[in-house]
Amino acid sequence: MADRPGTTRLLEVEAVRYRWPGEAGFALEVPRLSLDRGERLLLIGPSGSGKSTLLALVAGIVAPLEGQIRVLGEDIARLGASARDRFRAEHMGVVFQMFNLLPYGSAVDNVLLPLSFAPKRRARVGSHLAQETEARRLLARLGLDASAIGRRRAADLSVGQQQRVAAARAMIGRPELMIADEPTSALDTETRDQFLDLVSGELAESDAGLLMVSHDAALAPRFDRVVRLADILRDGRSVPVPVAVP
Repeated sequence: MADRPGTTRLLEVEAVRYRWPGEAGFALEVPRLSLDRGERLLLIGPSGSGKSTLLALVAGIVAPLEGQIRVLGEDIARLGASARDRFRAEHMGVVFQMFNLLPYGSAVDNVLLPLSFAPKRRARVGSHLAQETEARRLLARLGLDASAIGRRRAADLSVGQQQRVAAARAMIGRPELMIADEPTSALDTETRDQFLDLVSGELAESDAGLLMVSHDAALAPRFDRVVRLADILRDGRSVPVPVAVP
């Protein structure tokens, strides 16, 4: 599962086909998509267009029927479900659209959760004390006072607070790839912009890549590259920033 020496390519998707269970025909076809180390890529498309499904494929949550999905040189499409889970835990931080927080766990507990399944990420952070310190630092960087909300149950937090806890969880231990599904949907414009600046800053320090999906074309100037889902499904073309999407 080692990366190929000298490469800057973080993600390569080629000739992927996926069909939702129980539906006839191929529902999603992705000829080509790539992401380099340190690159911030925004994928834009309307609700129901397949953005979340594509992220699930890249994260290894579901497997394609055909094609290759290489992350750090490893074709995760060829791995079994358990191996994909282990690979995702070590190398990817995921912000799910529904957050997927443990409702009765505290904010800090939720941020620390990936380290239980990822020895390499855990080793980057250090001791148990260092892990909690890092969790609180990430929460503070994302505008959450850990002393005030750090031990509150996730279920008792606002939607915007839960969204930022999910982002801190995705970044702890410096995974190489962050995948985010509409992570700013619950934030106002000012908080959204601050959130994206902080996430970009954290990821830049570790040269991690960001693949984010949204329906909001106003986010485009904050990314290195913007891709319309319709272009991916057609021929893999990308659209340089800035871009206007109707």
